[in-house]
Amino acid sequence: MSENILQKIIDKKKSRLIDLKIKRPLDSILEHPADAMSYYNFKQAIEKNMTDGKISLIAESKKASPSAGVIIKDYNPVEIAKIYQSKKATCLSILTEEDFFLGNLSHIYKIKLNSNAIENTGITLPILCKDFFIDTYQVHLSKYYGADAILIILAGVNDKIADDLYNEALKLNMSVIVEVHNVEEAKRALRFKEALIGINNRNLKTLKTEINTTYDIYNVLEKHSGPLISESGIKNKDELLEIKNKTNIKTFLIGESLLKNLEKNSIFSVL
Repeated sequence: MSENILQKIIDKKKSRLIDLKIKRPLDSILEHPADAMSYYNFKQAIEKNMTDGKISLIAESKKASPSAGVIIKDYNPVEIAKIYQSKKATCLSILTEEDFFLGNLSHIYKIKLNSNAIENTGITLPILCKDFFIDTYQVHLSKYYGADAILIILAGVNDKIADDLYNEALKLNMSVIVEVHNVEEAKRALRFKEALIGINNRNLKTLKTEINTTYDIYNVLEKHSGPLISESGIKNKDELLEIKNKTNIKTFLIGESLLKNLEKNSIFSVL
């Protein structure tokens, strides 16, 4: 596939941000912080599991993707989040990109509102805003909607933008996942000492998935001070455990495989 999907997504995001900043200037967001929102420590939840020798699952919720098309026609992120919590997921990843994944920041907000519910179905899992961050404005906006963590995709930003996003998130007491796909990006990621580093097995430029990506990059990252994550393309429990045994990675971000079998997926049995 010669088409660069990542660049198409980022170009669309830039266009959306121009309009959004006019409609919702940063000052208006800062003047009305979401004080009633419940926030959770995303990184700490994973680190606790690491200390206890447990596997962490960042369970992803999305309506669609460029590679799979529409995954769930009647998409209800709150109900999916409730299922993930009942299955003992550690954290949530909520796809909020509008044009290619059919997401929205309001999906995080609805889940966080539900976290304040009196009944036992209240959702208390930390939430990653899974989007294409290219501007610090987005960090404040995601926090406003209830996100506990943001994603920085190194393939999509230069070092200056990555640094700005990272520092802004830390100022807002948010966790950061720095995502890499090759050795060069992995080396760039090592300077983000407080970040979790995610190894994406999917090449976002071509959408091709290759589990060996995790193995190829692990040696560069294994001494990183924060948790490492294997992301994308993990289809079942056996693949997850193979990665864990070969690399000692204990945190996994999985979406499509879980969404296609929410109630009886064998992956949940490792938790």
